[in-house]
Amino acid sequence: MMTKEGIISNMKSFWAKYEKWAYVVFYAILIVFSLVCQDVYFFAVAINCLIFTVLAFSLNLLTGYLGVTSLGHAAFFGIGAYTTAILQTTYNTNQWVVLILAIAITALAGALLSLTTMRVSSKFVAVVTLGFAEIVRMVELNWMELTRGPQGIPNIPKFTFFGQEIRNMRFELYIIMVISIVILLFYSALLSSKHGRAIQAIKNDEIAAQSMGINALKYRVLVFAISAGTAGLAGCFYAKYMGFIDPNAFNFDQSISMLSMTLFGGLGNLMGSIIGAFFLSILPEALRFMSDYRQVIYGILLVIMMIFRPNGLLGGINFKQIRLLDRQKMEEE
Repeated sequence: MMTKEGIISNMKSFWAKYEKWAYVVFYAILIVFSLVCQDVYFFAVAINCLIFTVLAFSLNLLTGYLGVTSLGHAAFFGIGAYTTAILQTTYNTNQWVVLILAIAITALAGALLSLTTMRVSSKFVAVVTLGFAEIVRMVELNWMELTRGPQGIPNIPKFTFFGQEIRNMRFELYIIMVISIVILLFYSALLSSKHGRAIQAIKNDEIAAQSMGINALKYRVLVFAISAGTAGLAGCFYAKYMGFIDPNAFNFDQSISMLSMTLFGGLGNLMGSIIGAFFLSILPEALRFMSDYRQVIYGILLVIMMIFRPNGLLGGINFKQIRLLDRQKMEEE
């Protein structure tokens, strides 16, 4: 009779073997959903899930792979959204230029923030990111001439292709699907390269990594910039999708939601980011009938997860390493 450990080992091997197919099946299901669904509400839920998937990818790169906890990731989301809104409504800038600038400005903000944390212990970087997010929120609330403060910025133009404004939610779902796929492929390539191995070496032991010739400062700045730029891209889409933004969309609660999704799905695992984003985005909607109690259930679930799986559902599982070990076993047999 197979033991519990044997069953778990077989499950890990199976998942590792078909990991890439899991992504294909996931996006295939989304495409089928987009073709058969006729309800605007379900489209809105799916789009929201994919926005948070991109944000979870972004935060997982920083927290799961580099090992830096951020309590202010919503700030980068907001910078991308406000950059888009201001450039499009005030200066009527071309949408593709706006997209590039939203990513670039947010990435620059992330890189500069990383430099301020160089002399700060990893344990306290979370506090620095929280302070940064609060500064950004105060700017959004009080710089009335630029951000319109609590009133928010309305009438943000939708995406336009070949002169046609996209107002169909099915096509907006396709846009955020493409964005999430591009980010997934880019992150997978990055993490599979020598740069990805350097990033994870820094997470495991920064001093040892530096002794091997790895430039910890360079990679820290790089990861902060990529992570922030990705969140800025999500913010750009969010602003154009919603057509209106205000500071409440980028507050501390949003940062905690992003971190919860990343932790729930699993640190250091991109499929975990998808699972966490979808599950924790859909759960509050599924519990709407329970009114005020749904937040209590949401919290209890996260506490239970942290007790039994502190690294998340798929956290701490190196599928690439499992595939290599399985291949070695097959060769030995």
